[in-house]
Amino acid sequence: MKKNKLFVPVLIVIALYIAFNSSMVVTYPNEFTIIKQFGKIVDIREEAGLSFKVPVIQSAEKIQNEVLLYDLAVSDVMTKDKKSMIADCFALWRIEDPQKYTQTLSAQKSNAEFRIDTIVYNSLKNVISSLSQEEVISGRDGELTAAIMNNIGNTLDQYGIELLAVETKSLDLPDENKDAVYERMISERNNIAATYKAEGQEEAKEISNNTQAEIIVMQSEADAQAAEIIAKGEAEYMRILSDAYNNPEKADFYLFLRALDAAKITMTGDNKTLIIDETSPIANIFY
Repeated sequence: MKKNKLFVPVLIVIALYIAFNSSMVVTYPNEFTIIKQFGKIVDIREEAGLSFKVPVIQSAEKIQNEVLLYDLAVSDVMTKDKKSMIADCFALWRIEDPQKYTQTLSAQKSNAEFRIDTIVYNSLKNVISSLSQEEVISGRDGELTAAIMNNIGNTLDQYGIELLAVETKSLDLPDENKDAVYERMISERNNIAATYKAEGQEEAKEISNNTQAEIIVMQSEADAQAAEIIAKGEAEYMRILSDAYNNPEKADFYLFLRALDAAKITMTGDNKTLIIDETSPIANIFY
């Protein structure tokens, strides 16, 4: 009887302990806690910490509350000009509305990834099919990603999912097409470069011709100005000389100096004998 009396309280304590433990719910910072009662969502715990639920009647499910990465399978896509390309991309996403997510996808990550895979791949295929191969290659600096995100829009909102980004790890040509495409692109770039070079040379030639013409004009003007200055200088010289010898005495002295200069020039070498005619201007210096 004593054993039976002890057994019942111990059993009650154990039952209370189990009930208490089953009523506690721990929510971590990187998760949501979904409280269900008879399969229906009655509460969503988003704040990290300890909370409680009704034992047995209510159940708790955990879903992730963090940025998640989904790596899409490598796939073939076709451009507007019917060129095949190989795309390898990934998506960053998070659960925005835990209730919608649970109701539409049964809170299963695999279901969410299936929806993301389908929607992102269709958007990628639609965007690339609207672009030429060259536009796809040149748009890898962010234009292509923006176009894909814009094409998806808010499609995933119905599942309580927020799509944060879609990035392409690689977007390449099939191996058998690479060399031909790259050669064509190099040829096109060379043609563009040749056009720019020819235009530059033509412009440089025009500038050179204009410069040469300006130099010729400036040289002619300078020569004309120099000739004018020289003529004025010579005229001034003649005027000064004329003023200096404008009387007979000064004129005779000038002629005397000129005769001496002429005699000096004539007597060169060792022979200092000067033979002149009496009518020579030099003879006047000896009279």
